[in-house]
Amino acid sequence: MGELVKVDREGRLAIVTIDHPPVNALNRQVMDELEKEFDQLAQDEIIGAVIITGAGEKAFVAGADISEFPTLSSANGEQLSRRGQAIFQKIDDFPAPVIAAVNGFALGGGLELALSCDIRVVAENARLGLPEVTLAIFPGYGGTQRLPRTIAPGKAKEMIFTGDMIDADEAYRIGLADRLAPPGEALAEARKLAGKILQRGPIAVRLAKQAINRGLETTVVEGCKIEARLFAQLCDTEDQKEGARAFLEKRPPVFQGR
Repeated sequence: MGELVKVDREGRLAIVTIDHPPVNALNRQVMDELEKEFDQLAQDEIIGAVIITGAGEKAFVAGADISEFPTLSSANGEQLSRRGQAIFQKIDDFPAPVIAAVNGFALGGGLELALSCDIRVVAENARLGLPEVTLAIFPGYGGTQRLPRTIAPGKAKEMIFTGDMIDADEAYRIGLADRLAPPGEALAEARKLAGKILQRGPIAVRLAKQAINRGLETTVVEGCKIEARLFAQLCDTEDQKEGARAFLEKRPPVFQGR
């Protein structure tokens, strides 16, 4: 377990907590530990869902560590951007669903981290934004690409061009937040959602994530071909037979992940 990124396992659920007071900023150590923990979790086939959150109630992640910015140049700036992009892509590509429990400020790199997750559960008192232009830069960890794919492109441009923060209600209205939770309850709500996902066929959930993510990168026609190939794989699993039997026998299924 890292010094600034902690992982707690609750059966098939892993909870990843960024604990870097006072606002859980993404410095190099946090990013290195985040990558290491996700690399290790990806090797554990038992994990069926992951929740990412920030320690405390003030911030999920309130951006990158600005103290590292004065030394940036075009050379190391590209390196920094590509490094952050690669780590967040690992989260995006993680085999099992990843849920962001946004318990406070999610700004800059923090919102980019949340955007790399499959689902965002946001506390009603949270504030979200990409304020990089106020520092004469723009989001470099995938924010210019993922935000316009998550919400309307015009709204994404407005958020990026102005750097303005939005509240949780607005985030939910525009589709940036998928669920709202009372203040202090984002993690509990994310746990509840993860618990429901973990009751479903684990191979089906993993392959559904693949179908969605890979399909979004291509045309609908090609995406449907991907869907059909992955659907075919499910038809040879023991879980698929168990699901059908359980339905016909009017009982809860017992999935084994096989």
